[in-house]
Amino acid sequence: MFSLGLFGLEMLVLFSATIQLFLMLNVKEHRHDADRKSIAVIEKSFHPSVDILIPTYNEPTFILRRTIIGCQALEYDNKTIYLLDDTRRPEMQALAEELGCEYITRADNRHAKAGNLNHAFTQINGELIVVFDADFIPTKNFLTRTIGFFQDEQVALVQTPQSFYNADPIAHNLGLENVVTPEEEVFYRQIQPIKDSAGSVVCAGTSFVLRRSALEKTGGFVTESLSEDYFTGINLSAKGYKLIYLDEKLSAGLAAENIGAHATQRIRWAQGTLQAFFIKSNPLTIRGLKPLQRLAHLEGLLNWFASISRVGFLLMPLAYSFLGIIPVQATVEEALYFLLPFYLTQLTVFSWLNSHSRSAILSEIYSIALAFPLALTVIKVMLNPFSKGFKVTPKGNANNKFYFNLNLALPLMILFIGNAISLWRNLGMCLALLWQQATTPQIVEHFQGLDLGWIWSIYNLLLIGIALLILLDAPKADVYEWFDLRRIVRLNIGEQTLWGITTMISEVGAEIALTQQIPIELIPTQSINLEIAEENLQLNAEIITTSIKDEFPTIRVKFPLVTLPQHRRLVEMLFCRPGQWKRRCTPNELQSFILLFKILLKPRILFDRKVDVSAIAVSKV
Repeated sequence: MFSLGLFGLEMLVLFSATIQLFLMLNVKEHRHDADRKSIAVIEKSFHPSVDILIPTYNEPTFILRRTIIGCQALEYDNKTIYLLDDTRRPEMQALAEELGCEYITRADNRHAKAGNLNHAFTQINGELIVVFDADFIPTKNFLTRTIGFFQDEQVALVQTPQSFYNADPIAHNLGLENVVTPEEEVFYRQIQPIKDSAGSVVCAGTSFVLRRSALEKTGGFVTESLSEDYFTGINLSAKGYKLIYLDEKLSAGLAAENIGAHATQRIRWAQGTLQAFFIKSNPLTIRGLKPLQRLAHLEGLLNWFASISRVGFLLMPLAYSFLGIIPVQATVEEALYFLLPFYLTQLTVFSWLNSHSRSAILSEIYSIALAFPLALTVIKVMLNPFSKGFKVTPKGNANNKFYFNLNLALPLMILFIGNAISLWRNLGMCLALLWQQATTPQIVEHFQGLDLGWIWSIYNLLLIGIALLILLDAPKADVYEWFDLRRIVRLNIGEQTLWGITTMISEVGAEIALTQQIPIELIPTQSINLEIAEENLQLNAEIITTSIKDEFPTIRVKFPLVTLPQHRRLVEMLFCRPGQWKRRCTPNELQSFILLFKILLKPRILFDRKVDVSAIAVSKV
């Protein structure tokens, strides 16, 4: 039973991976098409009306403010922006009036986000519809790069990647914010391109453009499932429309800010996607899809079942010592002949296949961290698919202390203890069997099985140990994001003028390295006038800290009062510059292994406990 179970779990993973490899044979690239098609948009020979929808449910006002400002900064004049408030908050209506955008609300929250969008759909009339989540801010060229595709009447939807202006909680908790790529990068750099090659692009719920007439023919956004975006895209494909994935980072939003919110988001995605088996929009049975499209969607559904395989692989070594069962019996020669070539090939090509968005060992860590809650969700959905309603991912939070998510960590802690005991027992049995081997050669095969068991336990212990560190949320003292952005600034302090360069800047403050070697004690702690020359932006500021960094006097200032025109310029400078969201490559396998080894030896909670007091002061402005 254990051997066949392990074999079945391995075949599930292998089958899903094989589908991915097959779909990679015909990956398309649409950037050159965007270059060509955008000419008509820029020259206004193709100038359709565009309605931009921003659905919101309980997000803080400061997040919605910069999203609306970013949409208003889009380089396209035939557009109307709508704030879709699903909580009927007076402050949201006041925000819409202040910024000059349309405001729509409704009497109830039926069908959550899909219902909100459908309600707005009846009150707008633009030829094209753009949807941005409440925290997503487009770059100025978003529309000029996307809507040119709609010159082809068969194109119903253009999806762009989700990128993020903050570190995801996994990178943040490990202290690797500027080293590893966000967790979603694999999906947008590997999975979406192969979906595009099969004509089965996944509508991701934000940062997409949709043809109104096509949506009318499908009956609006799908309300049967929590993943209204995914199934809306399937319905469009089933009607014969084209869905295009433009692999350009044209917007950025907030990644989940702690591991609990991250888990909530992934569980909702899993439940919403797997509801496919129980609704009319099932991509495996809906009429109108081609076999290749169904195959691509099958891979997406199977991907969630991989969490069950991951849990099985974590539990399997325990069978060696606690149940006396050896699921895999192999000699050293057999292991070297079959397993080693596969493992080395995996390490060699894994990062290359996913466009250097994830190394194999980091992928293993990421999958372990949420394996148990996702596997449990998969089982629950297959038994009771509609047991939970829509749960919004919380955004805009801050904390100034470490927090251990015990609910997520408990199964991994139990498993860690079990593997440690298993390793101890297996090593003891191995030593005993090694002693007996000289006198009883017949037990060699049994010994080899135990040998594989304790090697497996060591491997699991290392990965589980790092996964537990992921579940320890590190402090994030400021709700505002600080960007490493260099801008020349002039500081007018009374009659004195100083020049400097920003080293960090946000919507509420900046850190400036002065270019003059002025003694720190001579820098007055008073209100100053700050001018960012390149942006033609003047701000009133207050100096809150002074220090010496890299031999240069450095000051940190806060902006106590920012007018609306000034805030617009700040948002455009920080979030809306075309091409500003760059791709990073993940560390290679050796570098990843060294990084993880350092993390185990130097966990963040023991060696990085400082909280930036000045940042806290700025966040209170």
